[in-house]
Amino acid sequence: MPTLAIYHTKGGVGKTATAVNLAYLAAQSGADTLLCDLDPQSSATFYCRVKPKLTSKAKTFIKGGKHIENNIKGTDYDHFDLLPGSLSHRHLALAFAQVKRSKQRLREMLEPLKGEYAYIILDCPPTLTLVAENILCAADYILVPVVPSTLSLRAYQQLCTFCTKKHYDQRKVLAFFSMVEKGKKLHRDIMDQMFKQCSGLLHNTIPYVAEIEKMGLVRAPVPASTPNSPAAQAYHHLWHEVQDRVSQV
Repeated sequence: MPTLAIYHTKGGVGKTATAVNLAYLAAQSGADTLLCDLDPQSSATFYCRVKPKLTSKAKTFIKGGKHIENNIKGTDYDHFDLLPGSLSHRHLALAFAQVKRSKQRLREMLEPLKGEYAYIILDCPPTLTLVAENILCAADYILVPVVPSTLSLRAYQQLCTFCTKKHYDQRKVLAFFSMVEKGKKLHRDIMDQMFKQCSGLLHNTIPYVAEIEKMGLVRAPVPASTPNSPAAQAYHHLWHEVQDRVSQV
């Protein structure tokens, strides 16, 4: 079953909100789902009401096996487990660099878990270090939230260039627009331009609305806290589109 990474080199584009909400929706369909919080800030862990504490630091954590399995926690939702984040994840790049097959280590760590979970979803830090290369190797698909702004678009183009240079398969990179304010002409113009130029973009977008911002207050996925809200419906539509893309292969 697929490993999905929510990744972008730019921060503040809605990666963690996307990871938590899509993991919740996957679990709600009855699919056993593991959300892996790889960000030292541990925001996904906070949203899921789990204490960001691992029993092993980065150097030991990347050994995998029991060092991962012993840290997996259940959440408040059926079929939804979490591998918590930790401040020690700030040292992951250094830890990866000290082992053989340094770019494939994350994939090797997650491989034994694929028999237990239908989906493994990675909430990733904004980085272009060795951690990023591990993410690009480990994930079957890379979901890239792109805010329709000049800097976010530039960062996305840089990511595409990086993937080309490093020979990563760009067909597994699925970008979508996040934090969209359709009342802004700039947002509308950038989206129109990108939809014309990039055939690989997902069609569903995530709006910039209060329900998503309030995730930090209610500490729950949007479809759980406000199931009838436009934001919840947007995540439902995005998840269905992601499922369709994944099932085509």
